[in-house]
Amino acid sequence: MFSGKPIKPTFKCYLPPVQVWEIVVNEVNFVKKCISAESSQDDLWGKLICTNFKVSFIPQDAPTKQKSKLSHLLLGEHDIPLTCLEQVVTVNDTKGKKKVLGSNQKLKFNPTELILYCKDLRIIRFCFDEAGPESAKKVCLAIAHYSHPADLHLLFGFEYQGRRYHETKVNGSKPRGGFQTPNFDRPSDWDREIKRTGASEWRVCSINEGFAISSSLPEYIVVPVSLADQDLKTYSIFLLDSRIPHWCWNHPNGSALVRMASIGDPIQQKKIEQRIFTAITKSHPQRSEVIRSDLDKCLPNIQDIQSAFFRIRQICVIDPFEESDERWLSSIENSRWLEHIRAFLKHSAEIVYHLDGKNASVILQEEEDRDLNGVVSSLVQLMLDPHYRSIVGFQSLVQKEWVMAGHRFLDRCNHLKKNEKVESPLFMLFLDCVWQMMNQYPAAFEFTETYLTVLSDSMWIPLFSTFLFNSPKQRRKHLMDFTKNKAIPQGEDEAVYFPPVWDWSQQFSTKDQTLFNNPMYVGKGAACVQNGEVKTFRRAKKSYSSTLRGPSASVRNGVKGGEDPFPRRGSLMSELRSDFSPMKDESPSERFFKDWFSRPADQQGVLIPLFMPSHMALWKLFFLRWVPEACIPKGGSITAYHKLSQLVDEIEILQSHLRRYKGPSPGGTPLPSPSGPISDQRRMYFKASSPNDPPTPPDFLTSSFPFSPMGNLCRRGIHGTPISKFLNGARIWLSTETLANDTI
Repeated sequence: MFSGKPIKPTFKCYLPPVQVWEIVVNEVNFVKKCISAESSQDDLWGKLICTNFKVSFIPQDAPTKQKSKLSHLLLGEHDIPLTCLEQVVTVNDTKGKKKVLGSNQKLKFNPTELILYCKDLRIIRFCFDEAGPESAKKVCLAIAHYSHPADLHLLFGFEYQGRRYHETKVNGSKPRGGFQTPNFDRPSDWDREIKRTGASEWRVCSINEGFAISSSLPEYIVVPVSLADQDLKTYSIFLLDSRIPHWCWNHPNGSALVRMASIGDPIQQKKIEQRIFTAITKSHPQRSEVIRSDLDKCLPNIQDIQSAFFRIRQICVIDPFEESDERWLSSIENSRWLEHIRAFLKHSAEIVYHLDGKNASVILQEEEDRDLNGVVSSLVQLMLDPHYRSIVGFQSLVQKEWVMAGHRFLDRCNHLKKNEKVESPLFMLFLDCVWQMMNQYPAAFEFTETYLTVLSDSMWIPLFSTFLFNSPKQRRKHLMDFTKNKAIPQGEDEAVYFPPVWDWSQQFSTKDQTLFNNPMYVGKGAACVQNGEVKTFRRAKKSYSSTLRGPSASVRNGVKGGEDPFPRRGSLMSELRSDFSPMKDESPSERFFKDWFSRPADQQGVLIPLFMPSHMALWKLFFLRWVPEACIPKGGSITAYHKLSQLVDEIEILQSHLRRYKGPSPGGTPLPSPSGPISDQRRMYFKASSPNDPPTPPDFLTSSFPFSPMGNLCRRGIHGTPISKFLNGARIWLSTETLANDTI
């Protein structure tokens, strides 16, 4: 602090108790966190702390607890994990200087501002007007240094899980267990999946045990019964990283979905492909043909996807809304992000046509089989198999097609900030594609967009093994090194000290996890009441909801009639006029899609998304959740979610009363007495209202629910900073006095 400055009241640090093993690296007092762009009255004063896990801001005054936020068990409201930081920018307002800080860099000026750009799209600004200049400089350098770890083992997750393991040993308590999601790191997980899909002509192969063949494939893969292990070893020599063809999923008609890498030797290519195709053909009951889809030739590459994501992030988060209002929609379109989303959905739907419509097996081929293949194979299975639209099923899909299949999360997420050229948000693109399908078929998925958003955020919390490594082998190697360093005996269960992200109880309370449950979900086990009888719900084949899908009444054979000038936006036929025109012959795939879209949607059957440009929507909860200007108080989709949750909760309470009234079923377990209380642990976040409650939604609901937009963006205003000019390289005005008159 400056000498002579009056001493301000001190306050107690309240780092969450679960992080007792955090090391405070540096801290500075009397820091202002800028909340509002228009006035400083809402700004918070407090202490800025850098630990070996996160950047933590501790307000001087105890914050009022809001019900409108997800309460994270590992992170406070003002905390940012170091791995979530994308850029650390220091600014000196008076000297007109700014610098993007990296690891082990020097700072020649005393910063008056610190701006943190986060990978979850937050932009957070701190001012050091009252803080000591040297202390401010040191904390900025510490944040920059610790957010650029030189080695994977320096990530806090290794320290945390090691300490946690030893504490469970000392205290004698058992770690959390009972994960429902299969890891697919043992033959039994694959056996269950083979049986579940009826893939009788496929077997679990163990030639990659100890990663003897491929460094990026799992130890156990599924291959055709007719392919011998010795043949696979021979073929592996010619495949990139020895990634032999491996099974993903089987259709009830017998057709299979398979992934493989490119064959490097053009001389051997035709011979090897012929043998692989023959083996897959033999695995089909009707000996149907095998179709290959080369994704490198027909889909955007990882650099295109990264560029599009950067542009849409610029538009949604960086550029001030007041400057871009008129061209905002066209800017979104020009970013090409939604165009890429559409390309992946469209191609995946074409694969569905081959598997379901043509009864043909499909091989997805990509040079490395670790990026585009993961997106398409996951989307195809999501469209074809309702099991993957449940929460546990979706998690098993991600575990199988991304984690164990060797998606390079470490490189693509750039956790170590070493190579921006290989960084690409492929998993984020996949989640956006899933959201597009959820947006079109809201009753077909057990999980909500809150779940998808939380899953995307979990990529930046380095306490779980799921999104931290490039391959199962790398995971195994680092964990073995880790166990040696932490003196953990060999043979201990890996989940003890480095669990997957699917153990949500480590991040959220049981009540907050209910935000993952979709009240509209029509699952196989969903129950309904008919004439006082509780029955299992079965979707009728002919039932139809026009709110979900369907062509306009004025559309006949793809031609718009004149009597309806405003056809529904959800009409595929109106969009496909040129493709489905009666003047030209329809291809088999066009007939397949036309026939499918002419029938009612079966929420528990095949789901094909609408994939024309007008059907692609911006995922607002993800891209705009931190933007105050885009937040709708007491409005947005959360209002419908709130009402639906209450209705579902009320139905479940009534069902519980009915079951108690009728008594237990023969041979069943005794039920509580009818006078007993209803369990407080309910499936929905919002509980049914009593008749005396007002029929209005709670005041704390906003369109960004359950995330809070406060204090996460510095917008251009009298007290703002023109962030877009920082990143675009234009002329920079740094003083707040100049900003008020800046019209450039």
